[in-house]
Amino acid sequence: MPLSPSFLKSVATRLGFAACGVAPATPVDEDVAGGFRRWIAEGRQAEMGYLANNVEKRLNPTLLMEGAQSVVSVALNYYPDRQLDPSRQYEFAWYAYGQDYHDVMKTRLAMLAEILSGETEGGTHYRVFCDTAPVLERYWAWRCGLGWIGKNTQLIIPHAGSAFFLGEIILDRPFTSYDEPLPSRCGTCTRCLDACPMQALSAPYELDASRCLSYLTIEYRGDDLPAEAVRAMGNCIYGCDRCQQACPWMRFARPTRVEEFRPKSQFLSLDRATLQSLSADDYRQLFHGSAVKRAKYEGLMRNVRAAAPKE
Repeated sequence: MPLSPSFLKSVATRLGFAACGVAPATPVDEDVAGGFRRWIAEGRQAEMGYLANNVEKRLNPTLLMEGAQSVVSVALNYYPDRQLDPSRQYEFAWYAYGQDYHDVMKTRLAMLAEILSGETEGGTHYRVFCDTAPVLERYWAWRCGLGWIGKNTQLIIPHAGSAFFLGEIILDRPFTSYDEPLPSRCGTCTRCLDACPMQALSAPYELDASRCLSYLTIEYRGDDLPAEAVRAMGNCIYGCDRCQQACPWMRFARPTRVEEFRPKSQFLSLDRATLQSLSADDYRQLFHGSAVKRAKYEGLMRNVRAAAPKE
């Protein structure tokens, strides 16, 4: 028995998701698949070798789960209601203000999937994903009608912006109808490209991760940041939101209502001196359950040292 997309979306809204859509579980469009293969072949993924693994699974959801018929995509708002003060504090990317999104998203996705399963005789076989498996998340968010992929490669939701975590459910049931992708509404705007301090966006929709400050301050494991990155990073020691901040669609962003993503007072009170003298034990305690742990203690302190001389 096919599932109802309206029921899916009503439950998703009740669970706090800002947007939800569904698409048939078919292979990724050929032009997108070709673009991804080219991006990998050119080494644009930098040292994130995992992105070059399981390419065929990444491009075909039926290889991720036997019997897959539908892909559900959801978005969870992380735009902070309060922000750090760059005049006296180091900056962190907005997504790292609260708890690690992987656990928060997967818990809600599992709840959504279980409710859907309860609507079918005999239940539903499903898998949930959030940035931990070979899934083209932004592609599926676009394919499911949540928004369009902007020139900064971020998923932009109409009248909401791009400060959203994305998650997916692949399940073995069809829906009575499916959502349609949205056309781009970026027009001739290039503010995101102009705002990138490292010119990581070499052209619209073209990201070179090796030049991206988010990659360099989080994923890159070198002992020292490249000199060009040190000059460009300014006050930001974890991630970079500049291409998002420059996007006109971000004027519609509203603070998250997800309690887990609201920053704790301890985080908001962090000053530069505290971070400059942070011990490994302090780091583990302060960032317990936080996405900041992705950079590891050594990586964060490397970034602090790089930013400190510019005070």
